[in-house]
Amino acid sequence: MEATIKLEQSHTSGVYPKREVAIVRGLGARVWDEEGREYIDCVGGHGVAIVGHCNPAVVRAICEQAQRLITCPEVFYNDVRARYMECLIQVAPEGFQRVYLCNSGAESVEAALKFARLSTGRPGIIAAMRGFHGRTMGALSATWEPKYREPFMPLVPGFSHVPYNNIEAMEQALDENTAAVLLEVVQGEGGVNPADGDYLLSVRDLCDRVGALLIIDEVQTGFGRTGKLFAVEHYNLRADLLCLAKGIAGGVPMGATLIGERVQNLESGLHGSTFGGNALASAAALAALDFLLAHDLPGEAARKGAWAMERLRAINARIIREVRGMGLMIGIDLRKRVTPYLKALMDEGVLALPAGSTVLRLLPPLVITDEELSIVCDAIERVLTA
Repeated sequence: MEATIKLEQSHTSGVYPKREVAIVRGLGARVWDEEGREYIDCVGGHGVAIVGHCNPAVVRAICEQAQRLITCPEVFYNDVRARYMECLIQVAPEGFQRVYLCNSGAESVEAALKFARLSTGRPGIIAAMRGFHGRTMGALSATWEPKYREPFMPLVPGFSHVPYNNIEAMEQALDENTAAVLLEVVQGEGGVNPADGDYLLSVRDLCDRVGALLIIDEVQTGFGRTGKLFAVEHYNLRADLLCLAKGIAGGVPMGATLIGERVQNLESGLHGSTFGGNALASAAALAALDFLLAHDLPGEAARKGAWAMERLRAINARIIREVRGMGLMIGIDLRKRVTPYLKALMDEGVLALPAGSTVLRLLPPLVITDEELSIVCDAIERVLTA
């Protein structure tokens, strides 16, 4: 393992904070390092491994497609991409008939921002404080956290931020120059903060009142993570643009922007992606979606998440300020910085994420077993009560 770490350190960009472990294999909710040590993975590739590491159905689809056709740009039609688009639209919330395929969450957000400005002819984008939408220049302009933004100033003009869950602030910010409001149903990177349902529905009404579009970023919450296939379904929330990625293709890089009826003026040649909707990713996404639905992973996330949050809230530890989340998107807000506890958990055989400086975040594969989830909660209790 030391040789791998040293080799990667010699050539890596330096922009990633790395942990002293080399992961080489995964299956389901577990991964193994180069020395054979096993971990229960509640990082899940930052929420990507929704159907589990090396899901057999996804692996099979990738292998079969790789022998037939790997890439095919969307200037040509393609059978597997067409089938995936059809299946995705069939399960999407009501009001979506079109989809733009890309390679990541940030690209999905970039497309939504461009489509909103193009459709409305307006420049203004309103996002929420503590929101995170990606690291490319447009998505970064919508992201609030100063440590991500300030090194790259000046960013794209026209963006503003208002407090999350504060409808009065949103009403004051919205005007005839607003192209779109961009929100998460649950702020992931910002601390696993769920939105109030009445707030989201009121924002929808405000957007309708001024002629702005509503963009919902479901890059982290989509595909069953919160206990519904899409988090907007918890509130019957109607979005004009829905941004998807992470678990969409079982671990293969892919993103999608669902396009509602109010989005207009999307003419040929105005946007595009070399790899977007390639045949390999589309095959993986088809297999992942089929598996997700056949095994009711949204329902599993709801059941397991409710149990896990009840178990974590029962931990008698003064260090815990709050346990919050939705489905298997769980945040444990601590009274101290989270980094030492992430290291202690790794020593216990559990991999977890931060969400800001004090929140311990869990994004396990939705296929995690009840036994594995119990092991995770027991390890967290040992670490936080030590």
